[in-house]
Amino acid sequence: MPFYVSPEQQMKDKADYARKGIARGRSVVVLQYDDGILFVADNPSRALHKISEIYDRIAFAAVGKYNEFENLRLGGVRYADINGYQYDRRDVTARGLANVYAQSLGTIFTETNKPYEVEIVVAEVGDAAETDQIYRLTFDGSVADEHGYVAMGGQAEAVAQSLKDGYHEGSSLGAALGTAVRALEAQDSERRLEATSLEVAVLDRNREHRLFKRLTAARIGDLLSSADEGAPATAEGVEDAGGAGASPDPGADDDLLDLPDLPESPKSAEGPKDAEGPKDAGKDED
Repeated sequence: MPFYVSPEQQMKDKADYARKGIARGRSVVVLQYDDGILFVADNPSRALHKISEIYDRIAFAAVGKYNEFENLRLGGVRYADINGYQYDRRDVTARGLANVYAQSLGTIFTETNKPYEVEIVVAEVGDAAETDQIYRLTFDGSVADEHGYVAMGGQAEAVAQSLKDGYHEGSSLGAALGTAVRALEAQDSERRLEATSLEVAVLDRNREHRLFKRLTAARIGDLLSSADEGAPATAEGVEDAGGAGASPDPGADDDLLDLPDLPESPKSAEGPKDAEGPKDAGKDED
């Protein structure tokens, strides 16, 4: 005998199902840095990518079921290629691509029994940080225009809170990567992410033509090392500055102590005598 399920309950069940599937995956972080947009995924696989290029200035990042977001990625590449060929390459934008994805995800969520267990980010790098575009799309087709950083998948709330505490606008690539890795590690305090377990890519506004670039494990390791070394160096710089403000350089103190000023004392004492000399001379003139 057929049974009735209200539309509200059906949508709620679908949303809960999709959220649980997305939370089982590993997190992805997208954030802006001084020269573009950085993508960091907790993904040890070198073949199954969560981060990919869509077009010249546009990149794609996703969490959830691989086969589902790979279908979305391929559809986005076809959309970008066709529109760029028929019209102009400048007509292919992240906003237009986000609208296409929103329609597809919304239709799948509403009309099928099983929604896509995916969450994606479409980002486009501009000529300046103010013109960068980052769009976040959820399983039901909702679109959000994000600024600064985005965290999705896994324990997204813990990752987002870490990003909120550590993110700074205009950071260098190494500093931004260090912030992203610390945010991913916030899900498990005992886990430390190595360069080989990370998938990292950038949209670098300083490059020509294709602005998307993947970073090798060696390059990731160098950036993480520089970020780790940079924090102590900055702290030492502050301490040195404080020491200089509080007292002279210790070496300079030693030099002053090693050079006795005893011979100079009579000279300093003769100063007042010289000052009294004109007074005596004035008395003689009188």
